[in-house]
Amino acid sequence: MKRCFWVDEKSEIYVKYHDKEWGNPKFDDRDLLELLILEGFQAGLSWLTVLKKRQAFRVEYENFDVEKVANFDEKKIAKMLANKEIIRSEQKIRASILNAKIFMKIQKEFGSFSDYIWGFTGHKVVYNSDGKVIVSNELSDKISKDLKKRGMKYVGTVIVYSYLQAIGVVNDHDKECFLHKES
Repeated sequence: MKRCFWVDEKSEIYVKYHDKEWGNPKFDDRDLLELLILEGFQAGLSWLTVLKKRQAFRVEYENFDVEKVANFDEKKIAKMLANKEIIRSEQKIRASILNAKIFMKIQKEFGSFSDYIWGFTGHKVVYNSDGKVIVSNELSDKISKDLKKRGMKYVGTVIVYSYLQAIGVVNDHDKECFLHKES
């Protein structure tokens, strides 16, 4: 079975993520928040590093309950910074809390974050049909600009593009990959 070029076939966690999650459309706001926060933590690191720490993130972030995350206080931040099981970046932790607050504002404005993010494509999956590996595009530029305008951090166009791939808005499975689909 052929997979995307980036999958380390020796890593069970990577294979499972690719086969079961990556590129599958997600509409649940909890899932969307989780991946938005994790993509922010991935900046400057490998995705495999994040995946290995994912369960600890789920515990620390109270299963990515947006209201709980938006209300994390200094005591919680200190606890998180002491937790060796997660990525301990104060900037990223503080950004994730800020982003949760803005996420809630977007939910209120659009009815759900899902409606907001999927609205950029008319609620359709975008397929990368030319087979080229890219790290950003006009869509990620547009969404990144809007999220930054709203005050979010760690939402540059490359992070947003990776996020769109992770949540299935963009389907970028390699043409040779068994999960590749055409529009």
